[in-house]
Amino acid sequence: MQNYSEIDLNPRWIDATGDVVAGDTVRFKRAIFGGSHRRPVFLGHEDIEGVVLRDSYGLRTGQHTFTLRTPDRDLKIMGRNLYRNGVSRQIWHDESARRLAADEKHRRGDFARNERAEKMFGPAR
Repeated sequence: MQNYSEIDLNPRWIDATGDVVAGDTVRFKRAIFGGSHRRPVFLGHEDIEGVVLRDSYGLRTGQHTFTLRTPDRDLKIMGRNLYRNGVSRQIWHDESARRLAADEKHRRGDFARNERAEKMFGPAR
């Protein structure tokens, strides 16, 4: 996994919408709102760039959550919010290692979805 300080100075970025894994260096835009909770005011978009430290699936809800390390702070973000406006990632030096991480993430996701379906609808026949 890369540290934020080890980021390539001339990175090559590719689309990673829907398939971000731990170890990816990602960048995306996030909407910023001001005002109150009852009357939010759209202020614009914030550009965020960071390294994905970990991801998890909530067994109860099936929600995918990522933890990112940015230069300012560590940030937790739901997968649906990360992918909302598109996300790009840097190409790894060893893409086969990334494929292993992606396969492991997909297995955990499949398990979480199956567990949730069993709790909601009973065992599959």
